[in-house]
Amino acid sequence: MLKDVNEQMETLLRGAVDIVSKGELIKKIERSIEEKKPLRVKLGLDPTAPDIHIGNAIPIHKLRAFQSLGHIAILIIGDYTAVVGDPSGVNKTRPMITHEKVMENAKTYLTQAGKILDMDKTEVVYNSKWFKTMTFNDVIRLVSKMTVARMMERDDFSKRYNAGSPISLHEFIYPLMQGYDSVVVKSDVELGGTDQLFSLLVGRDLQKDAGMEPQVVLTTSLLEGIDGNKKMSKSLNNYIGITESPREMFGKAMSIPDNLMRKYFELATDISIEEINQLLDEKTHPRTAKVVLAKAIVRRYHNLQEAETAAEEFDRIFKEKALPDEIPTIPISTEELENGKIWIAKLIVLCNFASTNGEARRLIQQGGVSINNETINDPTLNIEIKPDMILKVGKRRFAKISVQ
Repeated sequence: MLKDVNEQMETLLRGAVDIVSKGELIKKIERSIEEKKPLRVKLGLDPTAPDIHIGNAIPIHKLRAFQSLGHIAILIIGDYTAVVGDPSGVNKTRPMITHEKVMENAKTYLTQAGKILDMDKTEVVYNSKWFKTMTFNDVIRLVSKMTVARMMERDDFSKRYNAGSPISLHEFIYPLMQGYDSVVVKSDVELGGTDQLFSLLVGRDLQKDAGMEPQVVLTTSLLEGIDGNKKMSKSLNNYIGITESPREMFGKAMSIPDNLMRKYFELATDISIEEINQLLDEKTHPRTAKVVLAKAIVRRYHNLQEAETAAEEFDRIFKEKALPDEIPTIPISTEELENGKIWIAKLIVLCNFASTNGEARRLIQQGGVSINNETINDPTLNIEIKPDMILKVGKRRFAKISVQ
């Protein structure tokens, strides 16, 4: 049974930025209640990377909110749009990714989306289903729906054009492809981040052109990373992954800047707005509120007990300078050693605590590396691996080193 329109709108408006339009959404919900016919709500995901972080997950949770209200969740896996590459928010042409890589990533996307959505009640569709059968005439007909002038209304395109940065023609096709998805699946509502607004509106235009009632567009905020600067991104290492361990998630959440706590509370937890307001009033110490925030983020993807355990371990490590209960053992091959020693930067890379020797050097120079609680300051140091040697990188990453 569908809830009344006011209850639904209260749930759906949380964290929403653009709604085109609110009046249309109310009418669609009212009609769905009257006709006992759920809305078809679409979210497209391009599997350009293997993992989802809590910033990526925001519109997925919004799709889950629609689903929990009785509507139909439609998850479009953009195996064709991902190959083209979404131009939203970028200042240069993205390198094209192979379809094989996209499909490999798609497997993990579906598994991770299943941590949020009820996959048994989710329509999962790959947009190759319709794009791979299109003829060149079909493509020409589709691109004829858009003018260059309209396309240049996009901020990212106009900025690149004015800066003299190249814009490839295939980038113009992307919003048309995303919009065409809406025509095929007959969506009533489409979700996306604020950087997706242009493409979502194209979906409305293409639906009108096809004689359909246009979808409502609802966007959610983009989430800044835990560094408090740029948008959360795995490449910037400022993310919290939804498959990370409770300990790692909690530790990262505790580094969220105070000024972003409200945004994280509203977008990345299930805590009510009333409770959030109480937690962020002047009577509550910021660290107390941040502990609640970190627990709530962990609980969303794990469970309450693991959130409590992560909090206790965090306190023990940082207040008592203790070691975590579980430290992974990283075996180092004797082939990596020279006279029984190994370069410290190389060791950090072998432990997957840095992706390059240069990044490892920077971590050392910043004072973020220690062995058995002794800080390493020399990035050129060759060290001898001894029994029970503990490498620590940053505040939360530990490894017990062994030789095999």
